[in-house]
Amino acid sequence: MLKAAWKKNDTKARGLIIAVSIIVFSAIVILGRVKMDVDLGFDEHLFAKINATINSTVSVLLLAGLIAVKNKRYLLHKRIMITAIILSCLFLVSYICHHLFTGETKFGGEGNIRYIYYFILGTHILLAAIILPFILFTAYRSMIGEYTKHKKLARITWPVWFYVAVTGVVVYFMISPYYN
Repeated sequence: MLKAAWKKNDTKARGLIIAVSIIVFSAIVILGRVKMDVDLGFDEHLFAKINATINSTVSVLLLAGLIAVKNKRYLLHKRIMITAIILSCLFLVSYICHHLFTGETKFGGEGNIRYIYYFILGTHILLAAIILPFILFTAYRSMIGEYTKHKKLARITWPVWFYVAVTGVVVYFMISPYYN
């Protein structure tokens, strides 16, 4: 196992994680209702492509991180997971930019594909809304060296985070034909 990188301070960490999670969630909800009519000089849907690329990369990193930890390559696992967290932060910025500059896109599919799309989108949105504090608490437990708690929490966090990353890409491919 790796040596703890941070000193334990559960009260401060809990407050910070909850505050960050609420701020990010609020920003997404509030800014998701705003559309800025600005000529960026490029197709605003480029942000959606960036989002799909980031989500694809995070999905691969999550798999690589799982393989690394199963093979007891803890330093590699740590580096991979920190990279996944950093990319997820970049995703959030790009996601907000996409919705600020493009507004809402209506899904145009018909028949059963419509139900499939809305099921995937609904579960993706719900789980994306709740995963951030789990990711942060899981990372925190690792950084303070509480590996038993980290592992227990990661068994919940990892599959949800992986699902959100993969379904983000699926949603992109399903909705992108309907971008104006």
